Amino acid sequence: MSESAVNGGAIDWERSKSEDEEDDYDDDEEDYSSPTQSSPRPPSSTIFEKDRHLLYLQMMYELLPYHYQSQEINRLTLAHFIISGLHFLGARDRVDKDVVASWILSFQALPRNIVSLKDGEFYGFFGSRSSQFPRDENGDLTHNSSNLASTYCALAILKVIGHDLSTIESESLLISMKNLQQDDGSFMPVHTGGEMDLRFVYCAAAICYMLNNWSGMDKEMAKSYILNCQSYDGGFGLIPGSESHGGATYCAVASLRLMGFIGDDLLSNHSGSSIIDPSLLLNWCLQRQANDGGFQGRTNKPSDTCYAFWIGAVLKLIGGYTFIDKIALRKFLLNCQSKYGGFSKFPGQLPDLYHSYYGYTAFSLLEEPGLSPLCPELGLPLLAVSGI
Repeated sequence: MSESAVNGGAIDWERSKSEDEEDDYDDDEEDYSSPTQSSPRPPSSTIFEKDRHLLYLQMMYELLPYHYQSQEINRLTLAHFIISGLHFLGARDRVDKDVVASWILSFQALPRNIVSLKDGEFYGFFGSRSSQFPRDENGDLTHNSSNLASTYCALAILKVIGHDLSTIESESLLISMKNLQQDDGSFMPVHTGGEMDLRFVYCAAAICYMLNNWSGMDKEMAKSYILNCQSYDGGFGLIPGSESHGGATYCAVASLRLMGFIGDDLLSNHSGSSIIDPSLLLNWCLQRQANDGGFQGRTNKPSDTCYAFWIGAVLKLIGGYTFIDKIALRKFLLNCQSKYGGFSKFPGQLPDLYHSYYGYTAFSLLEEPGLSPLCPELGLPLLAVSGI
C-alpha cells in the first residue's frame, strides 16, 4: 500500500442514514456508510463487473478519497477491505506484500517488559498511526489503545498476503487478551471501557483461531455467553435479551464454529445433543430474505448489501444456503453494484469499502466465476486461510 494511502490518505464518510433507516450491525457499520449523495438509479448491470471492481479497489489502494478522513483511526479495517477484496478478485499480486506486512506489524503494541503484562492493557494492534499516542508523564497510554477489532483486521491482512503468523509476537497479545474477557464470558474491545457484546467474542475467537492458540480466551465461558444471547426466534442478539440481528447471529454461529462447538452442515448432522437448534435458526435466517431478493438485518428493515454476507454465511455454516432464492439475491446485489465499481448499501447510492467488501463475499458465496471461494467463519478468502 502506498505511503499516501497508509500514512497520509484521508477518510471521512458522512453518514447517509435518515431517521427511518435501519440501525446497522454495529456502530462501525454506521461509520462505514457512503457519503450522503444519492443519484437517480441507473439501469442495473446483468453481470458482475469484475474489471470495474478491480479499478475501484486499486484506486483505494493507491489513495483513499478525502471522504474517509474521519475514519483514519480505522485505517487497518479499511486496508483489510481493500487488500482482502483484491484477493477475492484474484489480484493479490497487485499488493506489495513486504511493504504491507512491515506496515501492519508496525501497529502492534508491545509491552515494555513482562511486568507490564499485569497492567491490564491489551497488547494487540492499533487501528492507525494516529492511535499510537505517546505515553504521558506517568507512562500511561490514556488517549487510545490497541483493540480487538483492529487486531482481527491486522491478522486477517497478514493471513491474506501470506505472512507467517507464527513469526509475530503473540504471547503478550494472547495473555493480555484474556484479561479482556469478563465474568459472563463476553469481551471488552479495549482494556478500559467499551461495549461488551458478541462482536468482540467473535474477534477474540477469530484471533485465537488464526494464531492457532486458544490460551487467549476461556472457550467454555464464551460459549455460555453466546448461548445466552440466543432469542426465542432462533436468531441471536448482540447481548442477552436483545433483538435477533443478522450481524450478531453471524458472530454467534461463526464463533461457535471456530471454537469447535458446532461442526459443518449442522442441519444434516443435527442431533438432540446440539447446543443450538439449527432448524429454528434456519427459519429465522430464511425469513430475512425480503421480497426484493436482498437480506435484511432485522424484521421490518430494508434489504442491505452486507447482510447477503452476514445472513448468507450463517446459512452456509449450518448447511442451509441452498434454500435461499439465489437468482433474486443476485439481482438485488447487482442493483447495488456501482458503475464506478464497488457496492453501495442500498440501490442507487454511492459505493463504500464496507459494503463493497461484503458484496464481494456475497458473490463468492454465490460461486461467481473468477472469485476466490470464501471461508465463511472467518470472512476471508479460503485459499488465504489455507495458506495456499
